[in-house]
Amino acid sequence: MTSSPNLDQMSPDQLRALAAQLLSQVDTMVKKINRDQTVIEKLTHEIAQLKRLKFAKRSEQLNPQQASLLDDLIDTDIAAIEAELQGLQTVPAATEKKQKPKRTALPAEFPRTLIHHEPDNTHCPCGCALKRIGEDVSEKLDYTPGVFTVERHVRGKWVCDDCETLIQAPVPAQVIDKGIPTAGLLAHVMTSKFSDHLPLYRQESIFGRAGLAIPRFTLAQWVGVTGAQLQPLVDALRDVVLGQQVVHADETPVQMLAPGSKKTHRAYVWAYATSQFCETAAVVYDFSPSRAGEHARNFLRDWRGKLVCDDFGGYKASFEFGVTEIGCMAHARRKFFELHATNKSTLAEQALRYIQLLYEIESEVRDLEPDLRRRIRQEKAVPVMEALHAWMIAQRDLVPEGSAISMRPGITSCVIKPAATYAEATARFHSPAALAGA
Repeated sequence: MTSSPNLDQMSPDQLRALAAQLLSQVDTMVKKINRDQTVIEKLTHEIAQLKRLKFAKRSEQLNPQQASLLDDLIDTDIAAIEAELQGLQTVPAATEKKQKPKRTALPAEFPRTLIHHEPDNTHCPCGCALKRIGEDVSEKLDYTPGVFTVERHVRGKWVCDDCETLIQAPVPAQVIDKGIPTAGLLAHVMTSKFSDHLPLYRQESIFGRAGLAIPRFTLAQWVGVTGAQLQPLVDALRDVVLGQQVVHADETPVQMLAPGSKKTHRAYVWAYATSQFCETAAVVYDFSPSRAGEHARNFLRDWRGKLVCDDFGGYKASFEFGVTEIGCMAHARRKFFELHATNKSTLAEQALRYIQLLYEIESEVRDLEPDLRRRIRQEKAVPVMEALHAWMIAQRDLVPEGSAISMRPGITSCVIKPAATYAEATARFHSPAALAGA
């Protein structure tokens, strides 16, 4: 450790040199403190974001009006208490008549089972026969879960006595040749697995409770064969989606079990959807073992429309072959919302306010005719988009580089890139606000 110099014994030149040295050290320390503070802020933001992902609500609304999670339990308890009180009450208290809400009628297409209730004796105590003058009808809703039925197909054999020719009706076409499941049962298994997220081992237990335990291996075979049989429909749906000028694309990770290793690795499901203004609402899901951009290129092939997507690099190669990029505002907005939710950033809040204006304009024009929708967008939304663009460019140069709130290219590209496209948008283009519905 060096001792402090005696300033009284130093010459003016030495004092000036010492002052310059100290100023240099102070400047170095200030820069180091700023860098450390930036890293601390970034790490704090990442920790807060991880805590939010694990514990906080998933809604991205700026001012959510959420109902209590206990509302269902409260309603159940209130109904139970009222039923108990009604059972204990012997003399009904005189209360004002309240207008009871009208109960929604049960759907007319549901099958009805008629259950008649008649008196055991239809003779009056005076000895006369009673005459039926009317009836009261009430309907109760019932549900029969997991009821198996068997279709017995009987094909008659017809033979000619003279020439002994045998004639028999052909076997009806089935999804699985010589298999026992009907198309209805296969549809139930596929819907339960892919729409209701019921794994096959759970379906095996459900079928067992219904009286017939179908092994999981058999269910897996049914799923595989049915998927192969549905491939022509998938191809036709893909043609419908790629027949549009505007297509939404996004990918999401799924865990895939590697055969034989009992370990999972990250695979991806890519979704390609038509826009909300398309007459046909269609979505095609394409599974891939990785997130490589070649999977998107293989699906799109020679398609040359407008692709609504995030800033993932896997889509970039398609843009080099004539596909027009339209950035997804929902993905850009999510970054600002995370900054606002974790750091209470005023800059992020300002960006959210700009985007909220775009959403409100889109809500206003959603159901209008295309020409009118385009005109209102040009008058109201384009100025907001240009203001947001200019504001982001200005703010990007003011915030510390590397901080949690820094306007990284990954955040801003989804806003800056669609600005010009949005300004020149035709009536059927998706605006940035409408893109959030992808």
